[in-house]
Amino acid sequence: MVLEHYISDLLYRYNCVVVPKFGAFLTNKRDAQLVTENNTFHAPTKEVSFNAQLTTNDGLLVSYIAEVEKTTYEDVLSKIDALTNDWKSQLENVGRIHLEKIGLLALSSEGKILFQPQSQVNYLTSSFGLSTFSSAAVTREILKEEVEELEDKIPFIITPEKRKESSFRPYLKYAAIFLLALSTGLTAYRGYKHSVTTGQLVQQDAQNQVSKHIQEATFFDTAPLELPSITLDATTAIKNAINTTISKDTDQTIHHIVAGAFRYKTNADKKIRQLKRRGYNAAYFGTNAHGLHMVTYERFIDVDTALETLRTIKNSHSKDAWLLSEK
Repeated sequence: MVLEHYISDLLYRYNCVVVPKFGAFLTNKRDAQLVTENNTFHAPTKEVSFNAQLTTNDGLLVSYIAEVEKTTYEDVLSKIDALTNDWKSQLENVGRIHLEKIGLLALSSEGKILFQPQSQVNYLTSSFGLSTFSSAAVTREILKEEVEELEDKIPFIITPEKRKESSFRPYLKYAAIFLLALSTGLTAYRGYKHSVTTGQLVQQDAQNQVSKHIQEATFFDTAPLELPSITLDATTAIKNAINTTISKDTDQTIHHIVAGAFRYKTNADKKIRQLKRRGYNAAYFGTNAHGLHMVTYERFIDVDTALETLRTIKNSHSKDAWLLSEK
Protein backbone atom coordinates (compact mmCIF):
# COMPACT_ATOMS: atom_id res chain seq x y z
CA MET A 1 0.00 0.00 0.00
CA VAL A 2 1.50 3.32 -1.12
CA LEU A 3 0.11 5.62 1.55
CA GLU A 4 1.31 8.89 0.00
CA HIS A 5 -0.78 8.27 -3.13
CA TYR A 6 -3.99 8.18 -1.07
CA ILE A 7 -2.92 11.28 0.87
CA SER A 8 -2.31 13.09 -2.42
CA ASP A 9 -5.76 12.12 -3.74
CA LEU A 10 -7.50 13.48 -0.64
CA LEU A 11 -5.56 16.78 -0.67
CA TYR A 12 -7.39 17.75 -3.88
CA ARG A 13 -10.74 17.61 -2.03
CA TYR A 14 -9.94 18.29 1.63
CA ASN A 15 -7.87 20.87 3.52
CA CYS A 16 -6.70 18.45 6.21
CA VAL A 17 -5.62 14.80 5.90
CA VAL A 18 -4.59 13.17 9.19
CA VAL A 19 -2.22 10.18 9.23
CA PRO A 20 -3.05 8.43 12.54
CA LYS A 21 -0.23 8.49 15.14
CA PHE A 22 2.05 10.41 12.74
CA GLY A 23 0.74 13.89 11.81
CA ALA A 24 -1.52 15.88 9.51
CA PHE A 25 -1.00 17.40 6.06
CA LEU A 26 -2.77 20.76 5.72
CA THR A 27 -3.50 22.96 2.69
CA ASN A 28 -3.95 26.74 2.57
CA LYS A 29 -5.10 28.63 -0.53
CA ARG A 30 -2.65 31.17 -1.96
CA ASP A 31 -3.68 33.82 -4.50
CA ALA A 32 -1.95 34.38 -7.83
CA GLN A 33 1.43 36.10 -7.60
CA LEU A 34 3.59 38.13 -9.96
CA VAL A 35 7.32 38.21 -9.18
CA THR A 36 8.58 41.43 -10.76
CA GLU A 37 12.25 40.54 -10.30
CA ASN A 38 12.11 37.81 -12.93
CA ASN A 39 8.65 38.61 -14.50
CA THR A 40 7.21 35.25 -13.40
CA PHE A 41 3.48 34.60 -12.94
CA HIS A 42 2.35 32.00 -10.40
CA ALA A 43 -1.25 30.72 -10.64
CA PRO A 44 -3.48 30.38 -7.54
CA THR A 45 -2.55 27.27 -5.62
CA LYS A 46 -2.84 25.34 -2.36
CA GLU A 47 0.24 25.45 -0.11
CA VAL A 48 0.83 22.16 1.71
CA SER A 49 2.15 22.14 5.29
CA PHE A 50 2.70 19.48 7.98
CA ASN A 51 1.66 19.49 11.64
CA ALA A 52 3.10 16.72 13.80
CA GLN A 53 0.76 17.59 16.68
CA LEU A 54 -2.43 16.48 14.88
CA THR A 55 -2.26 12.71 15.26
CA THR A 56 -5.82 11.82 16.29
CA ASN A 57 -7.53 9.59 13.77
CA ASP A 58 -10.53 11.35 12.16
CA GLY A 59 -11.40 8.35 9.97
CA LEU A 60 -11.05 10.17 6.64
CA LEU A 61 -7.89 8.52 5.34
CA VAL A 62 -8.66 5.05 6.73
CA SER A 63 -12.22 5.00 5.33
CA TYR A 64 -11.07 6.20 1.90
CA ILE A 65 -8.38 3.50 1.61
CA ALA A 66 -10.78 0.80 2.83
CA GLU A 67 -13.32 1.80 0.18
CA VAL A 68 -10.77 1.88 -2.65
CA GLU A 69 -9.03 -1.40 -1.74
CA LYS A 70 -12.31 -3.17 -0.83
CA THR A 71 -11.10 -4.21 2.63
CA THR A 72 -12.04 -3.62 6.26
CA TYR A 73 -11.46 -0.52 8.33
CA GLU A 74 -9.45 -2.41 10.96
CA ASP A 75 -7.18 -4.00 8.34
CA VAL A 76 -6.32 -0.60 6.82
CA LEU A 77 -5.71 0.93 10.26
CA SER A 78 -3.24 -1.80 11.18
CA LYS A 79 -1.37 -1.34 7.88
CA ILE A 80 -1.14 2.43 8.45
CA ASP A 81 0.26 1.85 11.96
CA ALA A 82 2.96 -0.43 10.60
CA LEU A 83 3.82 2.01 7.79
CA THR A 84 4.04 5.05 10.08
CA ASN A 85 6.37 3.11 12.39
CA ASP A 86 8.64 2.52 9.37
CA TRP A 87 8.51 6.25 8.57
CA LYS A 88 9.54 7.17 12.11
CA SER A 89 12.37 4.63 12.03
CA GLN A 90 13.58 5.99 8.67
CA LEU A 91 13.55 9.54 10.04
CA GLU A 92 15.66 8.50 13.01
CA ASN A 93 18.14 6.48 10.94
CA VAL A 94 18.31 8.32 7.60
CA GLY A 95 17.01 11.71 8.67
CA ARG A 96 14.59 12.27 5.79
CA ILE A 97 11.63 10.82 3.88
CA HIS A 98 10.51 11.81 0.39
CA LEU A 99 6.76 11.46 -0.22
CA GLU A 100 5.88 11.54 -3.92
CA LYS A 101 3.68 14.51 -5.00
CA ILE A 102 3.66 15.80 -1.39
CA GLY A 103 7.12 16.85 -0.26
CA LEU A 104 10.17 16.09 1.89
CA LEU A 105 10.09 15.26 5.62
CA ALA A 106 13.32 15.75 7.57
CA LEU A 107 14.30 15.44 11.21
CA SER A 108 16.02 18.46 12.76
CA SER A 109 18.78 18.38 15.34
CA GLU A 110 16.19 19.21 18.01
CA GLY A 111 14.15 16.14 17.05
CA LYS A 112 11.37 18.07 15.27
CA ILE A 113 9.96 17.05 11.90
CA LEU A 114 10.52 19.67 9.19
CA PHE A 115 8.53 19.68 5.95
CA GLN A 116 9.36 21.08 2.51
CA PRO A 117 6.38 20.88 0.08
CA GLN A 118 6.73 19.87 -3.54
CA SER A 119 5.87 22.88 -5.71
CA GLN A 120 5.28 20.97 -8.96
CA VAL A 121 1.81 19.77 -7.86
CA ASN A 122 -1.10 22.23 -7.54
CA TYR A 123 -3.92 20.81 -5.39
CA LEU A 124 -6.29 23.70 -6.19
CA THR A 125 -8.78 22.18 -8.67
CA SER A 126 -9.99 25.59 -9.89
CA SER A 127 -6.45 26.27 -11.22
CA PHE A 128 -6.35 23.10 -13.31
CA GLY A 129 -4.35 23.69 -16.50
CA LEU A 130 -2.67 26.87 -15.23
CA SER A 131 1.09 26.74 -14.85
CA THR A 132 3.90 29.10 -13.91
CA PHE A 133 5.39 31.05 -16.79
CA SER A 134 7.86 33.88 -17.32
CA SER A 135 7.79 36.76 -19.79
CA ALA A 136 10.31 39.31 -20.94
CA ALA A 137 9.87 42.81 -19.59
CA VAL A 138 8.14 45.32 -21.88
CA THR A 139 10.41 48.36 -22.42
CA ARG A 140 7.98 50.84 -23.95
CA GLU A 141 9.94 54.02 -23.17
CA ILE A 142 13.18 52.66 -24.61
CA LEU A 143 11.45 51.64 -27.85
CA LYS A 144 9.84 55.06 -28.18
CA GLU A 145 13.20 56.77 -27.86
CA GLU A 146 14.67 54.50 -30.54
CA VAL A 147 11.76 55.28 -32.90
CA GLU A 148 12.21 59.02 -32.41
CA GLU A 149 15.88 58.69 -33.28
CA LEU A 150 14.98 56.86 -36.50
CA GLU A 151 12.49 59.59 -37.45
CA ASP A 152 15.27 62.15 -37.33
CA LYS A 153 17.31 60.12 -39.83
CA ILE A 154 14.65 58.88 -42.32
CA PRO A 155 11.73 60.84 -43.90
CA PHE A 156 8.96 58.39 -42.80
CA ILE A 157 5.88 59.29 -40.80
CA ILE A 158 5.86 57.11 -37.66
CA THR A 159 4.59 58.91 -34.56
CA PRO A 160 1.41 61.00 -34.26
CA GLU A 161 3.52 64.09 -33.57
CA LYS A 162 5.35 63.74 -36.90
CA ARG A 163 2.10 62.91 -38.69
CA LYS A 164 0.76 66.39 -37.87
CA GLU A 165 3.81 67.94 -39.54
CA SER A 166 3.46 65.87 -42.73
CA SER A 167 3.05 67.47 -46.13
CA PHE A 168 0.17 65.27 -47.35
CA ARG A 169 -2.64 67.34 -48.77
CA PRO A 170 -5.93 67.07 -46.84
CA TYR A 171 -8.00 66.69 -50.02
CA LEU A 172 -6.73 63.13 -50.45
CA LYS A 173 -8.46 62.21 -47.21
CA TYR A 174 -11.75 63.72 -48.35
CA ALA A 175 -11.45 62.03 -51.75
CA ALA A 176 -11.07 58.66 -50.06
CA ILE A 177 -14.16 59.31 -47.92
CA PHE A 178 -16.18 60.29 -51.00
CA LEU A 179 -15.16 57.14 -52.91
CA LEU A 180 -16.08 54.99 -49.92
CA ALA A 181 -19.54 56.58 -49.61
CA LEU A 182 -20.13 56.26 -53.38
CA SER A 183 -19.26 52.53 -53.40
CA THR A 184 -21.49 51.90 -50.38
CA GLY A 185 -24.42 53.67 -52.06
CA LEU A 186 -24.04 51.67 -55.28
CA THR A 187 -23.93 48.40 -53.35
CA ALA A 188 -27.10 49.29 -51.41
CA TYR A 189 -28.93 50.30 -54.61
CA ARG A 190 -28.03 47.03 -56.34
CA GLY A 191 -29.23 45.03 -53.33
CA TYR A 192 -32.54 46.94 -53.25
CA LYS A 193 -33.10 46.45 -56.99
CA HIS A 194 -32.34 42.74 -56.71
CA SER A 195 -34.77 42.31 -53.80
CA VAL A 196 -37.58 44.12 -55.70
CA THR A 197 -37.05 41.96 -58.80
CA THR A 198 -36.98 38.78 -56.71
CA GLY A 199 -40.20 39.79 -54.94
CA GLN A 200 -41.99 40.34 -58.24
CA LEU A 201 -40.88 36.94 -59.54
CA VAL A 202 -42.05 35.18 -56.37
CA GLN A 203 -45.44 36.93 -56.48
CA GLN A 204 -45.95 36.01 -60.16
CA ASP A 205 -45.04 32.37 -59.48
CA ALA A 206 -47.52 32.23 -56.57
CA GLN A 207 -50.32 33.57 -58.80
CA ASN A 208 -49.55 30.91 -61.43
CA GLN A 209 -49.71 28.16 -58.79
CA VAL A 210 -53.10 29.42 -57.53
CA SER A 211 -54.52 29.51 -61.08
CA LYS A 212 -53.31 25.98 -61.72
CA HIS A 213 -54.99 24.64 -58.55
CA ILE A 214 -58.26 26.40 -59.47
CA GLN A 215 -58.23 24.81 -62.92
CA GLU A 216 -57.56 21.36 -61.44
CA ALA A 217 -60.35 21.78 -58.88
CA THR A 218 -62.89 22.74 -61.59
CA PHE A 219 -62.83 19.38 -63.36
CA PHE A 220 -64.04 16.84 -60.83
CA ASP A 221 -66.20 13.74 -61.05
CA THR A 222 -69.84 14.62 -60.44
CA ALA A 223 -70.86 11.01 -59.76
CA PRO A 224 -72.16 10.55 -56.21
CA LEU A 225 -69.89 8.76 -53.80
CA GLU A 226 -71.23 5.37 -52.71
CA LEU A 227 -70.59 4.69 -48.99
CA PRO A 228 -70.31 1.11 -47.69
CA SER A 229 -73.22 -0.13 -45.67
CA ILE A 230 -72.69 -0.53 -41.91
CA THR A 231 -74.58 -3.12 -39.91
CA LEU A 232 -74.79 -2.27 -36.18
CA ASP A 233 -75.57 -4.99 -33.73
CA ALA A 234 -77.41 -2.99 -31.03
CA THR A 235 -77.56 -5.91 -28.63
CA THR A 236 -73.79 -6.42 -28.66
CA ALA A 237 -73.10 -2.67 -28.21
CA ILE A 238 -75.45 -2.45 -25.21
CA LYS A 239 -73.81 -5.49 -23.57
CA ASN A 240 -70.34 -4.03 -24.03
CA ALA A 241 -71.40 -0.72 -22.47
CA ILE A 242 -72.95 -2.51 -19.48
CA ASN A 243 -69.83 -4.66 -18.97
CA THR A 244 -67.58 -1.58 -19.10
CA THR A 245 -69.69 0.21 -16.48
CA ILE A 246 -69.73 -2.80 -14.19
CA SER A 247 -65.96 -3.29 -14.46
CA LYS A 248 -65.39 0.38 -13.60
CA ASP A 249 -67.64 0.20 -10.56
CA THR A 250 -65.95 -2.92 -9.23
CA ASP A 251 -62.39 -1.53 -9.55
CA GLN A 252 -60.64 -1.21 -6.20
CA THR A 253 -58.23 1.52 -5.14
CA ILE A 254 -54.76 0.18 -4.27
CA HIS A 255 -52.66 2.22 -1.83
CA HIS A 256 -48.87 2.01 -2.31
CA ILE A 257 -46.33 3.20 0.29
CA VAL A 258 -43.50 4.65 -1.82
CA ALA A 259 -39.94 4.24 -0.57
CA GLY A 260 -38.24 6.41 -3.20
CA ALA A 261 -37.66 7.19 -6.88
CA PHE A 262 -34.33 6.54 -8.61
CA ARG A 263 -32.84 7.70 -11.89
CA TYR A 264 -31.22 4.32 -12.64
CA LYS A 265 -33.03 0.97 -12.57
CA THR A 266 -30.04 -0.72 -10.90
CA ASN A 267 -30.39 1.56 -7.88
CA ALA A 268 -34.11 0.76 -7.66
CA ASP A 269 -33.37 -2.98 -7.72
CA LYS A 270 -30.77 -2.51 -4.99
CA LYS A 271 -33.32 -0.66 -2.83
CA ILE A 272 -35.85 -3.49 -3.30
CA ARG A 273 -33.30 -6.03 -2.09
CA GLN A 274 -32.50 -3.91 0.97
CA LEU A 275 -36.16 -3.52 1.92
CA LYS A 276 -36.87 -7.23 1.46
CA ARG A 277 -34.02 -8.05 3.84
CA ARG A 278 -35.76 -5.82 6.39
CA GLY A 279 -38.97 -7.84 6.01
CA TYR A 280 -40.97 -5.54 3.71
CA ASN A 281 -42.91 -6.79 0.69
CA ALA A 282 -41.02 -4.37 -1.56
CA ALA A 283 -41.73 -4.21 -5.29
CA TYR A 284 -40.98 -2.20 -8.41
CA PHE A 285 -43.84 0.21 -9.19
CA GLY A 286 -42.69 1.60 -12.55
CA THR A 287 -41.60 5.02 -13.76
CA ASN A 288 -43.23 8.36 -12.94
CA ALA A 289 -43.78 11.39 -15.19
CA HIS A 290 -40.12 12.42 -14.75
CA GLY A 291 -38.77 9.03 -15.85
CA LEU A 292 -37.67 8.00 -12.32
CA HIS A 293 -37.97 4.37 -11.20
CA MET A 294 -40.28 4.05 -8.15
CA VAL A 295 -39.97 1.45 -5.36
CA THR A 296 -42.72 0.64 -2.81
CA TYR A 297 -42.67 -0.85 0.70
CA GLU A 298 -46.13 -2.45 0.72
CA ARG A 299 -49.50 -2.34 -1.09
CA PHE A 300 -52.91 -2.24 0.64
CA ILE A 301 -56.57 -2.17 -0.34
CA ASP A 302 -57.76 -0.81 3.04
CA VAL A 303 -56.79 2.86 3.36
CA ASP A 304 -56.74 2.80 7.19
CA THR A 305 -54.27 -0.07 7.23
CA ALA A 306 -52.13 1.76 4.64
CA LEU A 307 -52.06 4.97 6.71
CA GLU A 308 -51.21 3.11 9.91
CA THR A 309 -48.35 1.27 8.17
CA LEU A 310 -47.12 4.56 6.67
CA ARG A 311 -46.94 6.16 10.13
CA THR A 312 -44.99 3.17 11.44
CA ILE A 313 -42.49 3.35 8.55
CA LYS A 314 -42.00 7.11 9.00
CA ASN A 315 -41.27 6.65 12.72
CA SER A 316 -39.03 3.60 12.41
CA HIS A 317 -37.37 3.60 8.98
CA SER A 318 -37.75 6.62 6.67
CA LYS A 319 -39.43 10.01 7.06
CA ASP A 320 -39.46 10.39 3.26
CA ALA A 321 -42.01 7.60 2.67
CA TRP A 322 -45.34 8.70 1.20
CA LEU A 323 -48.68 7.21 0.07
CA LEU A 324 -49.72 6.77 -3.57
CA SER A 325 -53.28 5.65 -4.35
CA GLU A 326 -54.44 4.44 -7.78
CA LYS A 327 -57.36 2.63 -9.33
